[in-house]
Amino acid sequence: MAEIREGYMPFMGYKTYYRIAGRRTDNGKAPLICLHGGPGSTHNYFEVLDCIADEDERMVVMYDQLGCGNSYLDGHPELWTKETWMQELFALREHLQLDECHIIGQSWGGMMQICLGIDYKEHTNGVKSFIISSGHPSSSLWEREGLRRIKMMPDDMQKAIHRVLETGDYSGEDYDRAVAEYMARYCDYWLGDDVPECCSRPKKSGSEAYVEGWGPNEFAPTGTLRDFEYVDRLGEIEVPSLIMSGISDLCSPLVAKTMNDGIKGSEWILWERARHTCFVDRHDEYCAELIKWMNSHDR
Repeated sequence: MAEIREGYMPFMGYKTYYRIAGRRTDNGKAPLICLHGGPGSTHNYFEVLDCIADEDERMVVMYDQLGCGNSYLDGHPELWTKETWMQELFALREHLQLDECHIIGQSWGGMMQICLGIDYKEHTNGVKSFIISSGHPSSSLWEREGLRRIKMMPDDMQKAIHRVLETGDYSGEDYDRAVAEYMARYCDYWLGDDVPECCSRPKKSGSEAYVEGWGPNEFAPTGTLRDFEYVDRLGEIEVPSLIMSGISDLCSPLVAKTMNDGIKGSEWILWERARHTCFVDRHDEYCAELIKWMNSHDR
């Protein structure tokens, strides 16, 4: 069983919680940094990757980004921008002396990797590889795919969602039921109630960070990330990239293929029987591919 260490890093006058599984050893294997989704989710579900520390003798670093979990903060809507969270990642690498690393990002974490590989190239020194897990390169593409999928839902749910999109009043039982159905189809764990404890554990989600950063729901990007548009610049990413997504994922096959087509030399694995967290839904197979990928890029 991997040793677990926890701590806090000072950041912007607040503090960022981090959790480390395993120890760094002189075996040539760069640590893995995990970027969770949201914005405003937590590191919790990444605890299923603790096995990497044991099976691959590799240190695994995860953290709660400012605004959620053990780094919870609200009442500061001006903070919830990609710049805040990118600077937090750079500060964490410096704080923990992660000169070399692999980075896995899920959902919003995958967006961070794309931003890192294009806008912050100077911070990719020592980054051995990206594992983009159900991320996206374009808020407008994500929105279009969401609206397309809404057309596959029952008529009453379609009407409930379009009503709130037209009025801006994101409330009502019909709307809540429709969003719950959408998330059940494309986001909720495919394993249902059989998910590991870390995935069902109560968590302090950053609702303000999510709404201010992204928007009121997955198909209405109205926050600071609404202009996140990198499809035409994906070719600028030079970090070796593995894309992994589920066949019934918020990251639709079209979104994943767009990244695979645009990032030179990237590889893509599309998992059956998986939704938005394929590293949970297809855990054993996913971890085997993850280990193989990292070992092939440690050199």
